[in-house]
Amino acid sequence: MTTPDMHNGALREPIPAELLGTAVLDKSGEFEAGSYQSFTLTYTAGRFGIDDSGSMRIVFRFATDQTNPQFDDPAAPGFTTVESSNNAVLEARFDPKGNIRPWDRTLQIKVVKGFMKQGDTITVRFGVTDQGSPGMRLQTFCEKRFEFRVLVDPIATFNFQTLPMQPAISIVPGMPESWVAIIPSTCKINTPFALKIKAEDRWGNPTNKAQNRLFLKADTTVQNLPNHIDINRGEFVCEVSSLEFSNEGVFDIGVFSEDGALLARTNPAAVQTTPANKHYWGDLHGQSDETLGTNSAADYFAFGRDLACLDVCAHQGNDFQMTESFWQDLNAVTMHFNDTGRFVTLPGYEWSGNTALGGDRNVYFPVEGRVMRRSSHALIESQHDIETDCHTAAELFESFARNEEWDVICFAHCGGRYADIAMAHDGRFEKSVEVHSAWGTFEWLVQDAFKSGYRVGIIGNSDGHKGRPGASYPGAGWFGAVGGLTCFIMPELSRDALISCIKSRHHYATNGGHNGRILLDVNVSLDMPGTVYSDDPALFAGSQGRDSSEAMMGDIVHLPEGDLQLSVNVTGGAPVQRIDLFNGLDHMECYRPYSDSELGDRIGVVWEGAEYRGRFRSVSWDGSAHFDKSKVAATQAINFFNRDKTLYNSSDSMLTWQSVTTGNFAGFIATLQQSTKGNIELDTPLIKATIALDQIGFED
Repeated sequence: MTTPDMHNGALREPIPAELLGTAVLDKSGEFEAGSYQSFTLTYTAGRFGIDDSGSMRIVFRFATDQTNPQFDDPAAPGFTTVESSNNAVLEARFDPKGNIRPWDRTLQIKVVKGFMKQGDTITVRFGVTDQGSPGMRLQTFCEKRFEFRVLVDPIATFNFQTLPMQPAISIVPGMPESWVAIIPSTCKINTPFALKIKAEDRWGNPTNKAQNRLFLKADTTVQNLPNHIDINRGEFVCEVSSLEFSNEGVFDIGVFSEDGALLARTNPAAVQTTPANKHYWGDLHGQSDETLGTNSAADYFAFGRDLACLDVCAHQGNDFQMTESFWQDLNAVTMHFNDTGRFVTLPGYEWSGNTALGGDRNVYFPVEGRVMRRSSHALIESQHDIETDCHTAAELFESFARNEEWDVICFAHCGGRYADIAMAHDGRFEKSVEVHSAWGTFEWLVQDAFKSGYRVGIIGNSDGHKGRPGASYPGAGWFGAVGGLTCFIMPELSRDALISCIKSRHHYATNGGHNGRILLDVNVSLDMPGTVYSDDPALFAGSQGRDSSEAMMGDIVHLPEGDLQLSVNVTGGAPVQRIDLFNGLDHMECYRPYSDSELGDRIGVVWEGAEYRGRFRSVSWDGSAHFDKSKVAATQAINFFNRDKTLYNSSDSMLTWQSVTTGNFAGFIATLQQSTKGNIELDTPLIKATIALDQIGFED
């Protein structure tokens, strides 16, 4: 007898979809992101009902940061009830990894006594407010079609099938709470540029619900700059075009309310007569709902171009989830959005191998239509191209070399499956390491590279799953950082220039956010002419260098004799606290652009770090600071991104907070009435300390 083919225990569609039953919501339409709501979902059993021990699931996407259903506290957020129409006994539980990705956040309802017949119903009430619960808080980011996806196992075989029609709502932005203003980071004198202004709601979503008169003022002469502009309801971004700087220098433009309050200040712009290079901003790492993200790939690129005001963008779906048809569609979308001089895209994917096999790598191509060499086919049923799989990062690099794909570019990054570049790295392809994303800050990746003698660039991206490349905020979930940005220093905005820029390491990373577009230039002047290389001569035989007495960020320089002078210029949209200089792993100097006396009566308390390198690296710093003989006059929170985790002035001598770090840092600056009197008593899960205030000095 031949064992029947059970497809590894999962039959996809053994029951016709029309016999599975139906599910409906009591509400439809648009709902504000992050708002508290209540919904009733009713499942009506189909032809087979649900057998004793059969189940149904209501599943949500991985990225959602909505309130999880809970069944124990009727006064707390997310209180949920389930009820059968025929008095069958139901058991409900929530499992954040209870279903196949991307629909892994799972409410499972099991029939434990009795059974359901055709026409019987199961009623699920989300966010029940009868006994004091505020309801169910929706996810904090927007989604055109947010599904309450229902699956059912009517025969109790544990083979769950998806209903053919799914209940859904639309999640939209809320009212404006903050403003963002963006101009090009490099401008040519007397050459037109545009100022872009947008409002964001409390969760960082660009919102079209603003209706304001805004006043504009620059710190230099700007031709054609209006005194004011009117933001109309329905607009996401207001563009003020045909502006021109008349003078060389570094300038910005302020945005003010009618009562004169500063609402936003643009990023600084370097204005030059003949700039050889310009600073362009990009986010090359994020996903859409075809894989593990939110909204479509087309929506993803449109957001990056139109709402985040990026110059450069790329999509990175998990390879084991990307079918050949989606790869072709994604290539078409990438090509459609690529627009030289305006918005440059790169086709690519994420090679998503387990850390034991090398860990996550970003893969980019200069053109569409290339072969995707996956880490596996874990979520792809078709096996027609499985021979192109590369199970380890080393095999991936070997395959590129064997097929002479020398134009491929890779980055190592740390998301879920962190990259082990000591295990596998090939500098002919892997040009940079991603040191910051929405997952946190990972400077240890650079340290690993230096320890191994690699020459790499530094990249910052969002690695976002919320559909907001270039403007990715952590929301209310367990992501603990704002998505990063990369500044590409290049002569023009084109694919060729971008590829050359990455290969030459002429770029730098920031941790993103409203002040993320920092101007940074690093140059050296050589006493004696040296040889400057773009490609690493240790990896590429016959690499041609050029004789020069100057070099810029990312250049490889051979200097047989003589000294060099290092020049670092930094201009931020926020005050610069410090600049640390390293020679490889050796910390050479810390420069602070202020004196000890300028600190006045302020002290800063900062905490940082990650639990470990893997996915669940978040560290809780919930704690307090007590001043036994001094009073707190004012406080300023540092990097409290999650609205559920904030800094409180509990009294005039006590601060309390909830905070999480994921390799990045957070903290506060306190202005004290008597800044050298008494002690500060710190109490956190990891550190408990009493420190005399008069012992706190200029150094850390």
